Amino acid sequence: MNKNLEEIKKELKELLVESLSLEDIEPEEIGDEEPLFDENGVGLDSLDGVEVVVMLQRNYGLDVKDMQKGREIFQSINTLAHYVVKNSETEK
Repeated sequence: MNKNLEEIKKELKELLVESLSLEDIEPEEIGDEEPLFDENGVGLDSLDGVEVVVMLQRNYGLDVKDMQKGREIFQSINTLAHYVVKNSETEK
């Protein structure tokens, strides 16, 4: 079951809000290009980063071990969604 990029983005926003208990943010309020780990963006911290890694593992079977690579992947919903589309298991 292949999801398109827009579906993945929507799903990631919902998962972020749910997994990280972001009470002040609705999924649709997160912009696709909004920085995830920036106080001018979503404002996630390093602990949230660990949760995002777990979320990707649990929901998409993706393992992000290289933290340098993680920084690139976790910049925004767009970068996360592109990574998921490119690397996720198609048989999920």
